[in-house]
Amino acid sequence: MAGVVALTGATGFIGGALCQPLVQAGWRVRALARRPPGRVLASEIEWIRGDLNDTAALRRLVADADSVIHCAGAVRGRSLKVFERVNVHGSERLLRTARGESRCARFLFMSSLAAREPTLSWYAASKRHAEEVLQQQSGALALTIFRPTAVYGPGDRELSLLFLLLRHGLLPVPGNQQARLTLLHVHDLVTAVLRWLDSSPPATGTFELHDGRAGGYSWQTIAAIAARVQGRPVRLLHLPYTGLTLAAAVNLRLARWLGYQPMLTPGKLRELRHPDWICDNDALAATLGWRPRIDLEYAMRKGLNG
Repeated sequence: MAGVVALTGATGFIGGALCQPLVQAGWRVRALARRPPGRVLASEIEWIRGDLNDTAALRRLVADADSVIHCAGAVRGRSLKVFERVNVHGSERLLRTARGESRCARFLFMSSLAAREPTLSWYAASKRHAEEVLQQQSGALALTIFRPTAVYGPGDRELSLLFLLLRHGLLPVPGNQQARLTLLHVHDLVTAVLRWLDSSPPATGTFELHDGRAGGYSWQTIAAIAARVQGRPVRLLHLPYTGLTLAAAVNLRLARWLGYQPMLTPGKLRELRHPDWICDNDALAATLGWRPRIDLEYAMRKGLNG
């Protein structure tokens, strides 16, 4: 065995995608979950029942662990406090617990490219705040922060509607059609994590990740790729700013009234309308020798887009 990896977010999209590859690479995986899944993601995984607020569960999670991969986080919420409780305070609690485990040498925090623009949304602000807190408190623990851009692939729920609409010849555009965005396939992100685990000495620093397409994608480029792959036209559907703004405001008010955690909020809309999500892989490539292999067109041709 390569060692013990403590994993959070194993029942989510990115953490779930990591489980089997980690086991196949020889790692013993110990995963934290409020409710361990009924179906076994990998028979070799040891499940620890609990969450980021449960200090006793966190101690069991990191006991004798060589590395921590922290993927759990809040992606929707009706207040900054909701995001801070999980993304900042939960992450800090996990780091402190891992730092107290003498065998644990490295800690990977799965942040987001949104952290580059903390004024856009509560989510972005909480991710940036979490990065700062972890950097301040990492001590001798080797801390690495990944900032992946929009991640998609099998098991994804956030971008699945977009790909469904593309298959029906429509691409909704929430902002300027000349805006530049970037994408990352989950399989490439998994490869980056495995490279990080094998790095010696442990790689440290903050790294952006995307699929390597120079200049990213415009909405028009995405439509053209989908049309080429599907052999049919794809029409850009421009979503009205006023309507989106009203919908986001109403959704947030309803969420506070009814008690659910919304995805579409004014902050999320600002993220969607931000004109520049271009990022750079050079630092990670130089540190780990990692190169992405799956761009959007390849993923769509091979049916890897979810």
